[in-house]
Amino acid sequence: MTLTWYGHSCFLLESGDGSVVFDPYAPGSVPGWTLPALRADCVICSHGHRDHGWRDGVAPTGGAFSGRIEQVASFHDDKRGALRGENTITLVETEGVRLAHMGDIGCALTAEQIAALGRVDVLMIPVGGHYTVDAAGAWEITKALSPKIVIPMHYRGKGFGYDVIGPVEPFLALAGNVKTIDGMRWTVDLSDAPATVVFRR
Repeated sequence: MTLTWYGHSCFLLESGDGSVVFDPYAPGSVPGWTLPALRADCVICSHGHRDHGWRDGVAPTGGAFSGRIEQVASFHDDKRGALRGENTITLVETEGVRLAHMGDIGCALTAEQIAALGRVDVLMIPVGGHYTVDAAGAWEITKALSPKIVIPMHYRGKGFGYDVIGPVEPFLALAGNVKTIDGMRWTVDLSDAPATVVFRR
């Protein structure tokens, strides 16, 4: 099973059950990133904003993803959606591994949401703040879910990301156990746990 990061919050998951793209972004919507032509069995968008909801950017394979998919409703802000609307958390279970993509979550998790998500092996979570939870908020969610692997996303780096969001380093300082991947593709390996996986562009 592999995860490929295409920048921002977009990942391609490939496993024996098929392929899933999370949160593809529209052309010109994310500074410094250009989405290549992608194909997948399933496309999941956490919400409809252009930098997360460009379904047209992913061509269907004609196949079907046979893993398990569950979704949990949440909010894009800490005002119950009054500022930026709703956000969907997606949990995918494939090859015995449970991966949670948090989308643009902007609030703490409730006890009910934590219970609904259950065991999380790999957590993809925004850390840049402003539009989402910041490093501290992301760390609180991470502690609540206790994943084996955490992958920060939706942050600003050298030559990419929105100016108003923060870099990844504050979250790395909290999470520790950083494993840097030389490239954008990672073979999912839970034996690295506990680890914070960061892709080197």
